[in-house]
Amino acid sequence: MTDSHPRRRFLKITAVGAGVAGLAGASLAGANRAAAVTSGLTALTHPGVLHSRADLDRMRSKVAAGAEPWLSGYNVFRSDRFSSSSYVMAGGRATVTRDPAGSPGNTELWYDCNAAYQNALMWYITRDTAHATKALQIIRSWTDALRVINGKDAELAAGIYGAKLAAAVEIMHYTGPAGSWSASELAATVAMFKNVFVPRIDIYGDGGYGLMGLKGMTQIAVACNDLRLFDDAYNAFMTHSCCGLTKLIRSGTGQCCESGRDQAHTQLILGSLAEICQTGWVQGLDMFGASGSLLLSGYEYTAKYNLGGTVPYDAAFGRCNWHWDSVSARGSFRNIYEIAYNHYVRRAGRSAPYTEQVARRLRPEGDGTQCDHPGFGTLLFTL
Repeated sequence: MTDSHPRRRFLKITAVGAGVAGLAGASLAGANRAAAVTSGLTALTHPGVLHSRADLDRMRSKVAAGAEPWLSGYNVFRSDRFSSSSYVMAGGRATVTRDPAGSPGNTELWYDCNAAYQNALMWYITRDTAHATKALQIIRSWTDALRVINGKDAELAAGIYGAKLAAAVEIMHYTGPAGSWSASELAATVAMFKNVFVPRIDIYGDGGYGLMGLKGMTQIAVACNDLRLFDDAYNAFMTHSCCGLTKLIRSGTGQCCESGRDQAHTQLILGSLAEICQTGWVQGLDMFGASGSLLLSGYEYTAKYNLGGTVPYDAAFGRCNWHWDSVSARGSFRNIYEIAYNHYVRRAGRSAPYTEQVARRLRPEGDGTQCDHPGFGTLLFTL
């Protein structure tokens, strides 16, 4: 794939801001955002959450032509219940709680966010207005109803679900049927994001927990066309001492800060970083290349280990508030590998043998594990 964006080469990232390293074992209270850095952008590109218009057109044209592997990826995608225009909406709710003690409204929100996003994609690929209608029905319902996201894990809910909902909003805003969404309805959705989601994710907590807020902020900022919020998330990605890139992945080995916790959370971190980088790429930023393509080393380390290989492990490298003595047991693979494989190998021409092996094993990729990722990368990210 040729690089058509003139800013991508100019804005290549080779290093993160100072003040990130050396905080292993530090209290989260000492977390900081270091010397602020900005993206250098003067405007945001739309559609620009995960998918550019060219990306959407590629999916549509490849499926229409019956080309592989996109067609196989599409057949898995369209058979998922959240891709159906007959999906029965679960929300909206005034209050969503995510808490170990009980989470009323939590499942309803992530179900609906999945359905809004997948129906938005189905609309673009098929041009069946029933899918557009379903996606907009869900977005309007939560816009009208949602007032509070709370609970111990409110940042997780707001970040993860907000990212998925923002991706749906972005597609429908910029590609929806003419006249299907009024300016006042769109403004209300933007207000909902800023009044309900943003205050919950702007705290950027520790490790993967903080990354979920950062992911949500990145996607929501684009959907709200808010460059200030985008730069805030970009700054955290580059410099934050507890959930920035170099705190999440160890330079030199690729060990993840939660590699000792379990492999599911490790892959949650990798996939979420890839989603942020993919949105950055659409915006003209090579965040995939940050810190010498540190994300690629994270993918390779984790893929190699879960394929049965031996990897080094540093017990001193963990979250700001927690470390693990040894690498966790091997686990199953999440559907997060096509996005990395296609960028690093297909687009950038890099070697990623373990990531490639897993991508081929999972192809065509299925769902994104609850609402954690887009999933379906064979359709969505194959170049």
